[in-house]
Amino acid sequence: MRGPRVISGTARGRRLRLVPGEGTRPITDRVKEALFNILGAGIRDAWLLDLFSGTGSVGIEALSRGAAGALLVDKDPRAVVTIQENLRATGLGERAEVIRADAFDLLRRPPRRPVDYVYIAPPQYQDLWSRALADIDDHPGWLHPDAWVIVQIDPKEARQLALRRLVEVERRKYGNTLLVFYEFPGT
Repeated sequence: MRGPRVISGTARGRRLRLVPGEGTRPITDRVKEALFNILGAGIRDAWLLDLFSGTGSVGIEALSRGAAGALLVDKDPRAVVTIQENLRATGLGERAEVIRADAFDLLRRPPRRPVDYVYIAPPQYQDLWSRALADIDDHPGWLHPDAWVIVQIDPKEARQLALRRLVEVERRKYGNTLLVFYEFPGT
């Protein structure tokens, strides 16, 4: 399988390396393009937290499109090496921080800075997305007011969650991928 590509911005057209093995499922170019069309100009000068980052494709796309910074998190050492290689290949490493950590442990710690967007795309069928979403809901210090949290799951995994702070605002289905958008209402 060919690696995903950077769709737009300063690194447009660059192919990204895949994480060796079977543990990751990179976002398709079609879904990534739809995601960033929805985010639009809001990604410029924004901060993104990319949980379960895999290849780093979403964080790198955000940086290519003008995000101020991205925190790319994965616990798999092969993914961390791949993300670092992809950042070097795209020349976007200066505005990125790559952390090898368990997403749940990270979310329970105070952040260095709140973010404007969180992207959650964990391994499928393990209910990790709902755990990560609940942790963010319980630790709102990670989010700027009006921040968005976007979850990428298989449509079969979708269900309503009882959240105290985050509000589901939209769902978009692209084949066997569902993007669910949540907002952290401003105060």
